[in-house]
Amino acid sequence: MTAFEIERGSGVAAWRQIETCLRQEIAGGKLKPGEQVATEARLSERFGVNRHTVRRALLALSEAGLLSIEQGRGTFVRDQVIDYPIGSRTRFSEIIAAQDHQPSGQLVEARELAAPAEVARHLEVRSGTKVLRLDTLSLSDGVPISTASNWFPARRFPDLVEVFSETGSVTAALTHHGVGDYRRAWTSLVARMPSRRDADLLRQPPNRPILVTDSVNTDNAGKPIQFGRTRFAGERVQVLLRSQPASA
Repeated sequence: MTAFEIERGSGVAAWRQIETCLRQEIAGGKLKPGEQVATEARLSERFGVNRHTVRRALLALSEAGLLSIEQGRGTFVRDQVIDYPIGSRTRFSEIIAAQDHQPSGQLVEARELAAPAEVARHLEVRSGTKVLRLDTLSLSDGVPISTASNWFPARRFPDLVEVFSETGSVTAALTHHGVGDYRRAWTSLVARMPSRRDADLLRQPPNRPILVTDSVNTDNAGKPIQFGRTRFAGERVQVLLRSQPASA
């Protein structure tokens, strides 16, 4: 980390300067969500102050909602918790923006391949049909919320990869191909431990559970257009399952 020295006689209390420094490191991503902060002893050594001064700075950050002080475990950077409703229309960008956060998306990997049996079944195509697989990372204010693998019929969406790369939005990529609206046919949800790759992408410890959803989206004619498997950082989202309105 960048060297930081307490400015003695500046008129700003030492604990406040430490709070500001740690706050900036959290905002800048040097201290990541879920990451354990150095012990009071190490912070005292780093800043050249006593533990009481460090403790006051940590308490201030805890009261501001940036740190979580867990008795017996240590102090951790607190994850932002996003309400994530899943219903017939589930759009990451809309969900995040509605909560006054900035959504963004990154393409991790893209390739064309022959559809595995499971993917072919959900997309209602023959096994071996060419599909596009997009591995993506979705973020809120620069913080990873989920990583996903999505499969699409390659013939129907030939420019999907290029449009997603430009926009960071699956919805925009589908709209480009004439699918201006689509519906969630079904979603399944399970909790499990992350793979090392998922933990790295989500910037979370590998011993923290993730939430995994499988889902199928369809066009307005009911034709499957997307099969997805999304892995959410478990401590950053609160999944809300919306009941479907009863048929008239």
